[in-house]
Amino acid sequence: MTTVLISGSSVAGTALAFWLREQGLTPVVVERAPALRRGGQAVDVRGAALTVLRRMGLEAPARALRNESIGMNMLDAEGNEVMRSEEFALSSGQLDSEDIEILREDLVDLVHARLDGVEHLFGDSVTAIHEDAEGVLVEFEHAAPRHFDLVVGADGLHSSTRRLVFGPEADYLHHLGTYLSVFSQDNFLGMDRWQTWINDGRDGGCVMTVRDNQELRIFLGFASGPIDYDYRDIEAQKRLVAEHVTGLGWEVPALIERMWTAEDFYFDSMAQIRMDTWSRGRTVLLGDAAHCAAPLSGQGTSLALVGAYVLALELGRAADHADAFAAYEKRMRPFAEANQELALIDRRTVDPDESTRRLDAVKNLIDLDEVDQRAV
Repeated sequence: MTTVLISGSSVAGTALAFWLREQGLTPVVVERAPALRRGGQAVDVRGAALTVLRRMGLEAPARALRNESIGMNMLDAEGNEVMRSEEFALSSGQLDSEDIEILREDLVDLVHARLDGVEHLFGDSVTAIHEDAEGVLVEFEHAAPRHFDLVVGADGLHSSTRRLVFGPEADYLHHLGTYLSVFSQDNFLGMDRWQTWINDGRDGGCVMTVRDNQELRIFLGFASGPIDYDYRDIEAQKRLVAEHVTGLGWEVPALIERMWTAEDFYFDSMAQIRMDTWSRGRTVLLGDAAHCAAPLSGQGTSLALVGAYVLALELGRAADHADAFAAYEKRMRPFAEANQELALIDRRTVDPDESTRRLDAVKNLIDLDEVDQRAV
């Protein structure tokens, strides 16, 4: 029974734990937060990722929780409508597609509910990773050191696993020139299954309804080169957002006012992770830690689900972890890089039909049936 430590309990980490156990391996999940993280944006499950969700037996429950939208409109800086559609939405693409848009936390909850018996170390983090004759000795911030056969970093854009094993984040992070904040509020605008986007060409935001119109997910962002700020100082991050979007029309002043009291405020740069290899020794990276495409791609969750499936199957069939890691990367790298290219498209200036065509060309790029055949 191979023991695998997974750092991170978001989509990639929980999905990997599910599939590793299906393959007869023993996952252990460590998560810095004291519990599953709440908040965040609505995410999309498309193409090959939808196949993975179906094979997990979670397609129907996910569809029951999907975020319903009947359309969107786009406003200029003063709040004047410049575009309206009831067929297409920037966050999710064609509204009549089979793709599933769901809140990140709801998707993680669905997967986590299938992990009964999987050991979780909440409120802890990895501080050191040492390979030795017995495998990998892992040191934790709080728990006693433990040996594992393998370590998987599924800990996101700012992966501590990547830093410990591969070196400084700056060697791999490519800033895309935008910062984005996300937070929740009650539906004080009275919106009905709708998305409204506003921008002045550089800065702007979006408001969308979630949870049967009971809540809003609010996005406020701005264009900027790299900013040196304290990741732990939430109030300073809120001030950065307010400084950049103050002056926009429509309901933006009210959104800024609500931002100050938001309890689930999240802020980060839109960036990609680009690496020559995703594994070193007995450690391998998964999801955003390996190849973050940025939320602008709309494919981060799909990459996480597919990557977890492929990695688990390759580990389940290979006699040696190095062979499994190599096969996983060979399968996933073309898929990941094609999805990263999507983030470089400015969807505000691309015709919706063209945007849909580009997404459709990518979302099924990986052949899961072929992966399955290799795993037999």
